[in-house]
Amino acid sequence: MRATVLHAPRDIRVENRPVPVVQQSTDAVIRTVATCVCGSDLWDYRGVNDVAGPTPGGHEYIGVVEEVGGDVTGIKPGQLVVGSFFASDNTCPNCENGYQTSCLHREFVGGAQAEYVRVPLADGTLVHVPGDAAEEYIPSLLACSDVMGTGWYAARAAEVKPGDTVAVVGDGAVGLCAVIAARELGAERIIAMSRHEPRQKLAREFGATDIVAERGQRGAARIKELTGGIGADAVWRLSYLSGNACCPSTISVN
Repeated sequence: MRATVLHAPRDIRVENRPVPVVQQSTDAVIRTVATCVCGSDLWDYRGVNDVAGPTPGGHEYIGVVEEVGGDVTGIKPGQLVVGSFFASDNTCPNCENGYQTSCLHREFVGGAQAEYVRVPLADGTLVHVPGDAAEEYIPSLLACSDVMGTGWYAARAAEVKPGDTVAVVGDGAVGLCAVIAARELGAERIIAMSRHEPRQKLAREFGATDIVAERGQRGAARIKELTGGIGADAVWRLSYLSGNACCPSTISVN
């Protein structure tokens, strides 16, 4: 099968690699329908993170189940599924409390920029998409593999509730998905901090009521001005830190 492999900074190649097979009874192998380049992939590509030898690329994916292990009961061949970049059993205490990326048995799912992907802990990791998803919805479903879930987690961790005022720091894919999450959870006012006009437009389309382009103390002052000196009920930062992937840093002041 064809797959991307990063050999060194700015040296990424499409190579022929073996098709993955079921290794554990809880595995599934899927045929990839769509995958993408995550912003965190670029840290390795640009040489910010160390690359220890040839590394298969990608961790966001949607595909059709080809084969499952003997202990997989919730997923079957032929189903269209969306998977997470961390495999989780969805039964351990951390999963039961809603922290699947902290699963006691978690495994990172890499190598998704390929024609086939092996997914461990398939019952807890893969979500069946019911019915026949039209091709036009595939990109949106792919967002659920990473960025939408991360943005949703930030909003849930901040305990956003109807009527709240929230501030989202960061206008990348995760930040924009957090705007959607805040809207869906009923936030009345959503302040997006953004300095990029195309992303400001998207933030507005997704539910942002205000845009703040200022940063630092000026940005904080602008938010206080917009909220009558009170500030936001919840603030979360969804931006990249040097050498790290995008992780939500959430402050709830409800």
